[in-house]
Amino acid sequence: MEPRPAAPRPRLCDSLGADQTLSASTLNAARAEARPAGRRAPAVAAVLPAGGSGERMGVPTPKQFCPVLERPLISYTLQALERVCWIKDIVVAVTGENMEAMKGIIQKYQHQRISLVEAGVTRHRSIFNGLKALAEDQPDSKLSKPEVVIIHDAVRPFVEEDVLLKVVTAAKEYGAAGAIRPLVSTVISPSADGCLDHSLERARHRASEMPQAFLFDVIYEAYQQCSDYDLEFGTECLQLALKYGHIKAKLVEGSPDLWKVTYKRDLYAAESIIKERISQHICLIMDTKDENHVGHRLEEVLKDELNHVKVTSRLPCHTGRDLDQIVSEQCYSYVCVNVMTSDFEEIRKLVNMLEESNLSILYPVVVISVYFLDYKSVPFDQKMENLMQIREYAKEVKKRNILLCGLLIYYPQDEQKLQESLRQGATIIATLIKERNSGLVGQLLVA
Repeated sequence: MEPRPAAPRPRLCDSLGADQTLSASTLNAARAEARPAGRRAPAVAAVLPAGGSGERMGVPTPKQFCPVLERPLISYTLQALERVCWIKDIVVAVTGENMEAMKGIIQKYQHQRISLVEAGVTRHRSIFNGLKALAEDQPDSKLSKPEVVIIHDAVRPFVEEDVLLKVVTAAKEYGAAGAIRPLVSTVISPSADGCLDHSLERARHRASEMPQAFLFDVIYEAYQQCSDYDLEFGTECLQLALKYGHIKAKLVEGSPDLWKVTYKRDLYAAESIIKERISQHICLIMDTKDENHVGHRLEEVLKDELNHVKVTSRLPCHTGRDLDQIVSEQCYSYVCVNVMTSDFEEIRKLVNMLEESNLSILYPVVVISVYFLDYKSVPFDQKMENLMQIREYAKEVKKRNILLCGLLIYYPQDEQKLQESLRQGATIIATLIKERNSGLVGQLLVA
């Protein structure tokens, strides 16, 4: 078993997730229920088989290593498990040829609590290798045996804590548990000559999903007794617990987010979901406190344009305290509104702080520098000269996953025309944030 690679500092903890189906209070209550009075919480570990070749994806790169927003898919899955503080160890089974690449991913994206083992030639053999790394009867085991082990797929990046908690709680009571979802299509069985033999009643059957959880001794002993045929051709862990451990798994209704990235089109769907999640908060940085100024009017129009998005405003950042605030907010979209000046220095300060925060390690950060074109305050030639600096600087910071572009909003005296300019500006800002298109980096757009 490969030792855990050391992660660089500072550690960046991300709190993004899907819409929670359980509130924080409900999760806490469920945790308390899973831990009776006077008893410690069960030790929980996770095994992640990641040795597949991704044949159905139709690309040369195994799907777990395919990039989504320039970041390998498996990194998102690891992040989802790392967010759950009560999972103490995460064992990833990867092929020998991908071992160094996996170590690089762990280091680059600052993953923690990760141990690597070599994958087997089939899914079940990879899982078995992961379980061996957690077992006490293996001579080279460096991890402590958990009471409950979660088995999850490397290509299901949107698993949430509430589902993990449900299957772990059920596994502790029943010995095994797994997430299920309603069947989308009817399952049929063909005959040897390619004709319909029979079909299953869709309402009575369910699709088996991940995650699944087991008492460690139950699933480990099942794998130890497993036949070569099961190890070679089997795919269902719950069936092994039933066949060899006589454990009837508790089935837990899962959320729609448990789908598996299987085909190339699924990568685009995953990217769309991630973009949507990281675009739910916009931070406006305003260089004036005057609430009657046009910059604050843009803020109001933005709130109307993006009525489901949290829009907050603040003054320019200059201190370490501001940096801490940026990190804690987990905001990946910034609109720097330059009302009083066309000086590019404020943008540089903001970008430097974002780089120090390491926010852009996990997701692309969008920074939009907004300027109001008012001929009376600053001569046009001077303003354009300052704005053109954005091109070269944007190319530089793009290397650090910060997507910088400029927006020039015409500031006429006519109220109706001003309102139209603000609406156009808000639409452009919303599109830049939602799309996160690196092709627009360094562009100066006009509203």
